Amino acid sequence: MTGKPKIMDDGRTVTVRVPISIRRRGGRKLVLAPDGAAITSTPITRHVDTAMVKAIARAFRWREMLERGECATIREIATAEKINESYVGRVLRLTLLAPDIVERILGGREPAELQLKGLLRGFPAGWPEQRASISKPLP
Repeated sequence: MTGKPKIMDDGRTVTVRVPISIRRRGGRKLVLAPDGAAITSTPITRHVDTAMVKAIARAFRWREMLERGECATIREIATAEKINESYVGRVLRLTLLAPDIVERILGGREPAELQLKGLLRGFPAGWPEQRASISKPLP
């Protein structure tokens, strides 16, 4: 992965290539090492991804609206919220996440590669499969 350091002709410049990836977490950029660990010299402070927290909160609020009978369908929620029906459906699926995964997200302890965009695309139905999938990026 990393090549040998390259020393330039002037003898003063050394070029070292390190493969890294940059992920967005809650509006901030996080640099990850090739093994997926965050690159930092200080202890990692937990940063709560507010977009994911908001989406989870909405999902549980909308589910409660359905259960109480305030809204009978996803279409009614979408109309009341003035948003797209398909978005409501995708967000509502977040209520199916394993409780420990929800707690990790709310506490800012989810893996850096776990993003709202990936969750909205879909995730496994079973909780053990969800736990296994969050250690690697979701589709």
